Formats: sequence, C-alpha cells, structure tokens
Amino acid sequence: MATGVEAAADWLADEGESQDELYEHHRLVVDKGQSQLRVDKFLFDRLPKVSRNRMQNAIKAGSVKVNEQTVKVSYKVKPDDVIQIILAFPPRDTTIYPEDIPLDILFEDDELLIVNKVPGMVVHPGHGHSSGTLVNALVHHFAGLPTHRNGEIRPGLVHRIDKDTSGILVIAKTEYSMTHLAQQFFDHSIDRTYNALVWGDFEEETGTITGHIDRSLQDRMVQAVFADGSRGKHATTHYQVLERFGYVSLLAFTLETGRTHQIRVHTKHIGHPIFNDATYGGNKVLRGTTFTRYKQFVENCFQLMPRMALHARSLGFTHPTTGERLFFESALPEDFAGVLEKWRDYARYKPVEEE
Repeated sequence: MATGVEAAADWLADEGESQDELYEHHRLVVDKGQSQLRVDKFLFDRLPKVSRNRMQNAIKAGSVKVNEQTVKVSYKVKPDDVIQIILAFPPRDTTIYPEDIPLDILFEDDELLIVNKVPGMVVHPGHGHSSGTLVNALVHHFAGLPTHRNGEIRPGLVHRIDKDTSGILVIAKTEYSMTHLAQQFFDHSIDRTYNALVWGDFEEETGTITGHIDRSLQDRMVQAVFADGSRGKHATTHYQVLERFGYVSLLAFTLETGRTHQIRVHTKHIGHPIFNDATYGGNKVLRGTTFTRYKQFVENCFQLMPRMALHARSLGFTHPTTGERLFFESALPEDFAGVLEKWRDYARYKPVEEE
C-alpha cells in the first residue's frame, strides 16, 4: 500500500487543475536580423544541451509552438517569431519568489495552517501563472515549508482547488505533517464538502454520481466521464440538494475520490453543469424561459460572479501530532452569496409572464 507523500498521485488532483497540465520551459524571440532557418536547426543552435533528434521529436509531438501555433520541422523561423517549448512536466528551475500577498488564515499551529482561499487565486505556479499564487504568498509568510515530490514547487501543499474555486485548504508546515495528511487524503479519511450552484432541478433530495474520469478524447484540456470504465480512474461523488430555485439548485457535495475537476465533470455528465463554469458549459442559459427579462437576469448573475459557483465549504481531518479530529468551515464568499440572494428573490417573485 502506498504511504505518505508517495501516495500523492491519487489525491493531489482534488478539485484542482490537472496533474498533466502543460508548462512553458523556454520562450525565445527571433532576432530582427535573423535569416530564415529551419526551426529545429534554430533551436539546436540555441539549446546546445538538447540533441537535434530530440528537438525534432518534440516538434513532431506538438511541444514546440511558433506564435502560439504548432509547426512542422520544416518551418523556417522569421524575425520577431515567438517560439515556445511546452512540455507536460515543470521546468527544472523551481525557484519560487516570495510575494507579500494577504492570506485569510483560519487556524495555525506548529504543524499546519488552514487557509480560506479567495476566488481568482491560483494555488501554485505553473504555465501562465508564475506569480501571484498561494504558494508565492506562503513562502513569503512562512520560511522552511516542506516541499512535495523531490522539491517540486508546491511547498506545504497537501491538496489543491481550482483558481476560480474559493474555500478551505490545509497547508502542512512540517515534513511529518505533510506525510501524515497525505496519507489521510489517500485513505479517504478526510471529510470534505463543497457547495455549488448548478443548472436544473432534481427530483430526489440526495444522489450519487459515478463514472471513470480521464482526459476528454476531443479536448485534452478538459476531463470527461467514461461510464463503461474503459478509461480513466473510478470516481464517486455524493450530493444533497440544499435549496431549489426552479431553474438552478444549490447542492452540497462530498467526495469519495479526488479526481481532477471531479465535481465539475460529474455534474456536467448528469446534465447539471455548475453555474457559470465556462470550461464545462455552464456559462450560458441552460434552463428557464425565453423571455428577455429572464436572460438579462442570468447575465446579471454572471456579471456579479464572473466565475464558476463552486466553494470548498468544509474540511475535517485528524491532527497529525495531537490525534484530535479537527473541522473547519468557510462561509460563502460575497459574490456567491450575492448570486444566491438574487435567485432567491427571483424564485420568490417570479415575473407574471412566466407563470
């Protein structure tokens, strides 16, 4: 059985970004005086530690982009071309620069701290997000945080949530706590609940969604459910209906597994995408009337909360050293709470034309 940090492959994804996300390793801008030259020769000249054959294979695999477009080996670079080498693993330079970013800390002791992450904050540096992340804030506030997987740039992180998901994260401050908490996630002994506003109504009060999750065959940047189990990893999500507003519902979710985008892809799979989740189709009117006033109401909600309506509401676990069972809860942030009030008012005072 896997133990401690070695067990991370299963639980690290949580509701966060894919573990297979892409990273920019190199970015080169072609000089204005550069004569036309095959892209593989150009890169071979400038990256002497990389063999010509390896570079050609990277180009054929689509890992080299010129002006954000994949190219063939025969492409000839031109002045001012922007060349990127993008690979599926982090670049070797794992330096994290501390940034003085305020943190909402709900609890802290010598072993761990509980952070209430604001929406819009990326958890850790990656392609396109080298600064302004939770990790940048952590290394500023707390020196000596443990790292995960041989120094990879995730100091203190035991799990993660998406950029636009708000709510609770636990951060390990010692190697022992990191190993202990990692094992709890792997054993599924962590209690986690999420709140989400989803499209549609439900006949039942509670339910369970199952289905293997893996990368979509149509779009590698998103996840998909493979109900027959032919691909991916098993995933189970339980839900409870908390409030009904006719065209949308507020749900509480608990996870048996921690797959990438699990709640988001499971709710889409059953026809109830998360409200304003652009990646999984929730950012358009999916339920309701054809009246212009209603469509404008939904657009106003999108503007009030320009992100998906998903919040990591609570987290319960056993303290690594004291053995005490701890539980933390985070209230809905202002934008989420505001949208709920708008839907409550709408359901209460539905326009006469819709009756």
